[in-house]
Amino acid sequence: MALTDPPAAVPGREDPPDRSLAPPPSGAVTKPASQTTPALPRERPAGLASALGRTRVSTVFAILAISPLMRLAALRYAVPPGLPSRTGCDACGAPVGLTHPWPALGPAARCGHCRARVGPPPATVELAVLAAAVLLALAGPPGGALPALIWWLGWTIPAILVDLAVHRLPDRLTVPAAAGTWLLLGVAALDADPEHWLRAVIGGAGLAFFFASTAVLLGRRGFGLGDAKLALSVGALLGWYGWPVLLFGLVLTFGLSALVSLGLLATRRANWSTHLPFGPFLLIGTTAALLLAT
Repeated sequence: MALTDPPAAVPGREDPPDRSLAPPPSGAVTKPASQTTPALPRERPAGLASALGRTRVSTVFAILAISPLMRLAALRYAVPPGLPSRTGCDACGAPVGLTHPWPALGPAARCGHCRARVGPPPATVELAVLAAAVLLALAGPPGGALPALIWWLGWTIPAILVDLAVHRLPDRLTVPAAAGTWLLLGVAALDADPEHWLRAVIGGAGLAFFFASTAVLLGRRGFGLGDAKLALSVGALLGWYGWPVLLFGLVLTFGLSALVSLGLLATRRANWSTHLPFGPFLLIGTTAALLLAT
């Protein structure tokens, strides 16, 4: 076979690149072109996982820290009008307080000496605080009024437990709830439209006046003065977000009260003269309106 020389280069023209494939090095393994490395599943960043873990732990500690205080408040003031506040176990007289908290102020709600039940039913306070924390974290109202709502819940939850037990809302819980709510809304108004604060003042004062007038004019057939004092903070919170939110909260409150009353009448567990505590309906209606309408 005759051998030929490589073609001569043409002046002014670049030589074409050599497209021949170089042989693989000795011992190397080649992969088919169609074969690709499968994508690995994306893992949650370590920082996010640790942040979520810290949030859960802090929530648990907050519940454990706040719940005994709320349980102590409900225990102290859940007495009929005219009687002194409760300071210990009704069965054995053992003192219950921040110096002797367990297990009376824990979820078990049992006296440490005689094991009798003390205060609200077991785990009710803890579940209420947990539900409030979850709802505020997932669907809390926007804006600077959130601290006022948290303050209000901290005082109103034990007040409602007292209302369920003895049908009264003590001043030592409703007055701080209203005062702190108005103060925190006033602070929030410094960075918001002053109209919010004006609506809160008118809403709280107007709703409290309406409840108090029924107590004076209708007696036992109207609302109690404790309801009127609680309405000071209820009207302020709802009015902060607008008149439609205030109206929506009142519709929810009275609608829920009517449904429960009809249910009790239908099951013959109450009659037309039965007095139902109105505080729980104010709490549920106000919270639902703020979560749904804001």
